Amino acid sequence: MTDRPSFLQPVTAGLLAAVVGFASAFAVVLTGLAGAGATPAQAASGLLALCVGQGLLTIVLSLLWRQPINIVWSTPGAALLVGAGLPHGGFGVAVTAFLLTGVLILTAGLCRPLARAVAAIPLSLASAMLAGVLMELCLAPVQAVAQLPALALPIVIAWALGWSFARRYAVPIAVLVATVIVVSTTRIPASAMSLAWPRPQFVTPTLDLLRAAGIAIPMFIVTMASQNVPGLAVLRGNGYDVRVGKVFVTTGLGTLVVALFGGHAINLSAITAALCAGPEADADPARRYIAAVAAGVCYIALGLCAGFAAVLIAASPPLLIQAVAGLALLGSLAAALGGALADESYRLAAITTFVTTASGISIGGIAGAFWGLIAGGLMLLLDPAHRRRRAVPDAQRATPG
Repeated sequence: MTDRPSFLQPVTAGLLAAVVGFASAFAVVLTGLAGAGATPAQAASGLLALCVGQGLLTIVLSLLWRQPINIVWSTPGAALLVGAGLPHGGFGVAVTAFLLTGVLILTAGLCRPLARAVAAIPLSLASAMLAGVLMELCLAPVQAVAQLPALALPIVIAWALGWSFARRYAVPIAVLVATVIVVSTTRIPASAMSLAWPRPQFVTPTLDLLRAAGIAIPMFIVTMASQNVPGLAVLRGNGYDVRVGKVFVTTGLGTLVVALFGGHAINLSAITAALCAGPEADADPARRYIAAVAAGVCYIALGLCAGFAAVLIAASPPLLIQAVAGLALLGSLAAALGGALADESYRLAAITTFVTTASGISIGGIAGAFWGLIAGGLMLLLDPAHRRRRAVPDAQRATPG
């Protein structure tokens, strides 16, 4: 008698992926939305929209293609919002930037030249821009320990112990400890509890396209380079032939919808995707889509926690929440710095991108991430060695035979 396949393993893997992904990054998302000018109610609405949007797309695409297509929010995009600061014109300008990001992702799915142009941006520069964006937030744990030692030190210690003994759960453990500390030491106003049940709020875009583009272009680049491209690599590495154009079109349209309710961007998962697409989900690759479907259902359920999460963060010392977000992003910062400095021939341009982005400058209302990419690109154009490298393929094509 043949054993019937069990749903327990893929469902458990999918639930684990969703819970770990949510717990590891929701503080980053809420901090980024608040930094872009969102009220607690708008931030809760944005988190709810992201959870529901990514959950629905994960379920639909996974069932439609029978592949573990895990769609999540753009964590580096949320971190970029923290670094960009409050845009002139408020959250409405940020929402316009989210809409432009959706248009760019959609266009990348429809227009191969745009996708190739993004792919042509040196990984060193894209990584350096991301590292510059993450730097300020990743300094927060150290600053919090110096300024709020009684509150921050237990969180950092819990994270360090979790990293040592159960690395996958280090950030959720830190979030749990932070929640206990905040609940036990902070008085949450009764009026704020009205937000505990999240409600979608339509946010009217402010049509300041220049300032919005200064946020949208870097967000598009880090989302493609740090989320979509690695996410595709995970799926292909596990043997799945992904419909790349359709994924970009779908997530672009999804971003346009969630943007109107305060969400910033959704994309392929780059980290938790491995839990759904790898052998941990199921020995049979044809059944691993079940894990992604379970993750999608869990994302939607977790969206119901968005209001409580927003209330908790709004009532907490801002530096403490930034410290938790910084701990969540330390691994991303290490990977970004490694990618930025890996190729010695791009190193000076990458460092120029990094320091310009990390400086936090804003010129004409356009945030530093955009100028960092421009500065690094100019350094490449001025580098004679880079010009020679670009000329080599032309010379080879011109040689007969």
